[in-house]
Amino acid sequence: MVTYSIKDLERLSGVKAHTIRIWEKRYNFIIPKRTKTNIRYYDNDDLKHLLNAASLKRHGYKISAITEMGKTEMADKVLEIATVESDEEMLIDDLIIAMIDFNPRRFDKIINNAIIRIGFEETVIKVIYPFFIKIGYLWQVKSINSAQEHFVSNLIREKLIVAINNVDHEPNPNGKHFLLFLPDGELHELGLLFYNYVILKAGHRVLYLGQSVPMDCVAGTVTQVSIDHIVTSIHSAVSEEDFIKKLSYISNHIPNIPIILTNRIDFDIKRVNIDRLYANLDWEALNEMLKIENE
Repeated sequence: MVTYSIKDLERLSGVKAHTIRIWEKRYNFIIPKRTKTNIRYYDNDDLKHLLNAASLKRHGYKISAITEMGKTEMADKVLEIATVESDEEMLIDDLIIAMIDFNPRRFDKIINNAIIRIGFEETVIKVIYPFFIKIGYLWQVKSINSAQEHFVSNLIREKLIVAINNVDHEPNPNGKHFLLFLPDGELHELGLLFYNYVILKAGHRVLYLGQSVPMDCVAGTVTQVSIDHIVTSIHSAVSEEDFIKKLSYISNHIPNIPIILTNRIDFDIKRVNIDRLYANLDWEALNEMLKIENE
């Protein structure tokens, strides 16, 4: 059974633990269960209930009115608001609930509504990326299983592939050639797929090799095809030293070609000591890099 501490609820919902306790005492809201040793804990239903309440609270509802709603009424009200407004926090919370419930129709509806209102790129940056950050925390507290991760990853992967297929693939004559791949053992390709979409949309050419590609295959490819930039990511590193070692291994196999990382580096980038490395690019910097100068 999945369980959460009150600190887990605070981190996932944004509602302070002190406030949650006040709601419990004053309104009998999400009363915690207790273990045989009298330790308080909460379950998935409690988390979903709190996420919905937090969303309504952000939209001006008083907690006294919220606690009078039934769980179904509260969930329907949240979905109604999320359908017509662009509150990214609400959308993220609603995606978490859809994931917990294995509800593909609700997940799909949330993403589609966001795309209609704020566009595909903004949905990925402001909703999907932060959603996966919260998913990472759920992994840390062992509150989701691999089936739930695969469930949401595949739904988002489908969205990215559809977006890629809808791009006009006729490249700009002045565009560059990008090679996209994940190193051997790397399987998390959502970031790479998004870069594929953005690069194609900017008018460049893309050679997409996909997941878990041996480095000798990548090295052989760049001897046959003229490549201007390499795009990749490393998620499996367990330490900074491991990350630097893996990145250096990539650099040694493809010398002289600039490398763009899709994932963030949380340490001093100078430690990597690769002059042609581009990491931690924000949306503006990425667009500037992909801008095509028409001659």
